[in-house]
Amino acid sequence: MTETKFIEELKLKSPMAYSQLLDDYQQKVFSTCISFVPNKEDAEDIAQDVFIEVFNSISKFKGDSKLSTWIYRITTNKCLEFIRKRNTKKRFAFLQSITGNTIPMDKTNYFTEINHPGILLEHKELNETLFKAINNLPENQSVVFTLHKIDGKSYQEISEITQRSLSSVESIMFRAKKNLQSILENFYKNEM
Repeated sequence: MTETKFIEELKLKSPMAYSQLLDDYQQKVFSTCISFVPNKEDAEDIAQDVFIEVFNSISKFKGDSKLSTWIYRITTNKCLEFIRKRNTKKRFAFLQSITGNTIPMDKTNYFTEINHPGILLEHKELNETLFKAINNLPENQSVVFTLHKIDGKSYQEISEITQRSLSSVESIMFRAKKNLQSILENFYKNEM
């Protein structure tokens, strides 16, 4: 079945097409989610949200990009939404702790599941340090770095997913590497 025909079937709410979509993309979407949010349960919840969004929005898909690019764009956006909400909750909890209303959240224990196939580091502590450093990057750098280095996407694919020019993606990646280097150097200086 061609992609155009497949998309038509999805728009017609064909159960077979939905089943095929899940078969084709479930693991890929989950891998991308866990690249951004290295916690298995949260990544599974986000992946589920992605497919709900795909199912609800397929009628709006214009075909300006490949279906896979559109799905990865939704996945990236859902992950960023989740991270923003989580960071807002952390700030709220921190503010509550200052006013004495509650105990602050322990930010260090969030990274419970970092067994992503794209990360070849052997030690969980190193993984946690790396993910914390990536989370400290500006959002555009975090997205590009995660999609390229952790999820294994090419610069061209990232350009399509993020709707940025190839040179912009390369520039953002360069800045992300520089910033990560600085963040990690500072971390290890403080650990000594």
